[in-house]
Amino acid sequence: MRPHQWLKNLFVFAPLFFDRHAADWHYVWPCIVAFLAFCLAASGIYCFNDIHDAEADRLHPVKRRRPVASGAVSKRAAYATMGAVWCAAFLLTALASVYSGSPQRGLIGTLLLYIVMNVAYCVRLKQIALLDVFIIATGFVLRVVAGGLVAGITLSHWMVLTTFLLALFLAVAKRRDDVVIRETSGVKARKSVDRYNKFFLGVAIGVLGSITIMCYILYTVSIEVVERIGSRYLYATSVFVLAGILRYMQLTFVDQESGSPTNVLLHDHFIQTCLVAWIATFTMILYFS
Repeated sequence: MRPHQWLKNLFVFAPLFFDRHAADWHYVWPCIVAFLAFCLAASGIYCFNDIHDAEADRLHPVKRRRPVASGAVSKRAAYATMGAVWCAAFLLTALASVYSGSPQRGLIGTLLLYIVMNVAYCVRLKQIALLDVFIIATGFVLRVVAGGLVAGITLSHWMVLTTFLLALFLAVAKRRDDVVIRETSGVKARKSVDRYNKFFLGVAIGVLGSITIMCYILYTVSIEVVERIGSRYLYATSVFVLAGILRYMQLTFVDQESGSPTNVLLHDHFIQTCLVAWIATFTMILYFS
């Protein structure tokens, strides 16, 4: 079920944070429901992926330790777990609908789209170069959309763009790690790796990193945003975004450690410091200025 990957679902809370409702229970509780539902939905997808890729994973230097590939968990047990967590995800949204008195149709629809898209990704679409990373990035946007829908918050184009670009940047960096593994061990994580090489991915990472930083800076100095937030000092948070992205590029190109963005976040103190400083500075500007 990969609970360490549930960190990705924190993107669900982005709309209420940026809309200054992080301390309002009326907005917080539906986002908690959406977060838990996405965690369960994602775990079901991980189960399906491990079942579908079991044979290929056994040849991979890292993925061969996954439960199904290693034989620690049978495919039947994995299917049962997948069905259970998906049922739990939709049961949770149904209970939330009863509690709130209003159907969570937006969350249910987003969850269905997320599951269908990722099942298609596992079965076929991850074998198509470029489309594979765009689907990963779209998954992060769906998390943000779900958070906005359940909280009744209208998403800004800045939030959608920045989320998509950042997720695409991380996905492309992860593909570079797949290429490195192919070159060093001869093992292909997926067929799409044949359509990538380190030069192309290096250029793509540089371009996406630059565009992401520029998009964020434009967001911080946007007249619309400055007037809504009531502060012209939001640009100060850009330094932490710049430092975080440069650090991730350093880990990708110098240390060859871009295989798992979640593991990087959990173990790299520099990126953790950038993230904490960004959150603290943003919180001060949003809630105390």
